[in-house]
Parts: sequence; structure tokens; C-alpha cells
Amino acid sequence: MGTTYNVKYVVDGKEGPAGLQESIDLRLAEINQLMSTYDPTSELSRFNQNRFTDPITLSTETALVIQEAIRLGELSDGVLDITVGPLVNLWGFGPNKRPERIPDDNAIRDVREYVGLDKIQLNGTALKKLHPMVYVDLSTIAKGYGVDEVVSILEEHKLSNYLVEIGGEMRVSGHRGDGDEWRIAIEKPVSTQRSVQRVVSIGKHAIATSGDYRNFYEQDGVRYSHLIDPRTGKPIQHDLVSATVVDKSSMTADGLATAFNVIGWDDAKALAQEHNLAVYLIRKNGTEFEEYASDEFNRIVEMHD
Repeated sequence: MGTTYNVKYVVDGKEGPAGLQESIDLRLAEINQLMSTYDPTSELSRFNQNRFTDPITLSTETALVIQEAIRLGELSDGVLDITVGPLVNLWGFGPNKRPERIPDDNAIRDVREYVGLDKIQLNGTALKKLHPMVYVDLSTIAKGYGVDEVVSILEEHKLSNYLVEIGGEMRVSGHRGDGDEWRIAIEKPVSTQRSVQRVVSIGKHAIATSGDYRNFYEQDGVRYSHLIDPRTGKPIQHDLVSATVVDKSSMTADGLATAFNVIGWDDAKALAQEHNLAVYLIRKNGTEFEEYASDEFNRIVEMHD
């Protein structure tokens, strides 16, 4: 997954369950072997390398994650798009890094020929490309799935007070060793320093934040974000700079946080209310930050503050 993980849990005695870290490491290695785009031998990489449009049978796990990604993509009107990778690469946020020149409309149009959720079909565990160049990247959702799987291991060991974090995606339950609830800092969306915008307790939930304030470049006075809007084929240009989602599932929170950050302030607020989602947004308003918390977000936080 190209990142770190952090697991904390509370036990009554001095010793935790035997072999717990080995079990977690093994499980994460298995998920990587299925869904990593870093590993050219992973199941997903092999699917991406295939240049045919015949259906390919995937593992139940990979199919499950793709199915949830498609559901969230449809819920967000195509904004969460696991096929957007070629556009990300075109704009210089993939392995090729910053391009020598900004892509023109012709280059964007050519790549958009094989980008879009309508370019894949999932039938059970069989995934089919409708264009041979389709490339699926689960980085917006697979870390969250990894968190959920680590939580399953902890709960199998009868652990109920824990914090699990992979690459910033987090899920908590119960309390810390001092008896207080876990308290989670939502970062202030500034690129020059690390500081806290708000601290919340969320009970037994997952939390994920997506922002465009760390990964970007500037050219000729224009700022280009790593978050690409599939509807335009270009980096987002709106004033929403951070989106945080709370959900029972880390996989769902992970995917939705990206979708909300791409979709923009007004559409994000409308989507949160329509589907009763727990969402906290921050936008840049001149030199100040403006916050929005959905009714469901406030309900969860107020219950545990």
C-alpha cells in the first residue's frame, strides 16, 4: 500500500494475544497481493496488464472492494472513479511524476476514451473491460478495506478497545488505556505546517479525511491538485480543501472522503443531506477557513463528546 500502519489496543493483563502482529502482517500482505498497483504480480496488476475485453474472474475479496467502489461511484454521480488512474498519471501524480507541460485538451480527450465506470462491468466475481486500455486503481478504497480486515482480526481475539490506522484511514472502538474515548484530530488543511482544525470522538466508527493541500504542484501561477475530477478530466479547481467522513466501515469512509473532496462544497453538502451521511467539510474562504458539519456528523460527535 506504500504506507505505514498503526495498531493500538487495550488488554487487561500485560501481554496481548500471541502472534497478533504476525497475523496482521500476513493479512495485509494478502490484501497487497490482491489489490496493490505497486506490485506488478498482484491480482489487480495482472488484470490491468491484460489488454483484452474478455471477463476475468477475480478473488471474492477484490470483487467485493470493486463492487463497493462502483456503488460509491454511482452514489456520487461518477465522481469516485476507480478507472481514473490514467488521468492521474497524465497530470503527473502517478509513477511518471510531474509532466514537462500541462496536458492539452486533445491529450485529455484521448485518455478519457478509456476512463469511466461505464468502461467496466462486474458480474459476480467476473470483471470485464469494455476498452482494452482500462486501468483499475483501488487506492481510494483498499486501505480502508485493510483497516476493516485488521479490525476483524482484533475482534476475533476478543479485543474491543482499539485504534487501527493505515495511511491515515482510521477505525476505533471503546476506549484508550486511561479509560477515555479515543480522540481524533482532524488536520487543518494547510500545506506549510501540521496543525489541528478540530478534535472529535466518534465511538465505534471509522473516520477518513481527503484533502488536496499536501499533494499538488504549481506552474505559471496555477495550482494543480492530485485530485482529478473524472467529469472534466482535470484537477479540481474549487475551494473545498478537506472532506472528512465517519462511517461504520473504513472502506466506505475511505472512498466517500475522496468523492466528497472532488465533488465540491455545494454538491457535497447536498449529497450528505440526501443520504444522511456523517460529513465534515472545510473550504478556503479568502484567508479564512469555513466549516460545515452534516446533521449525522454532529449527532455522532455530540453523542461521544
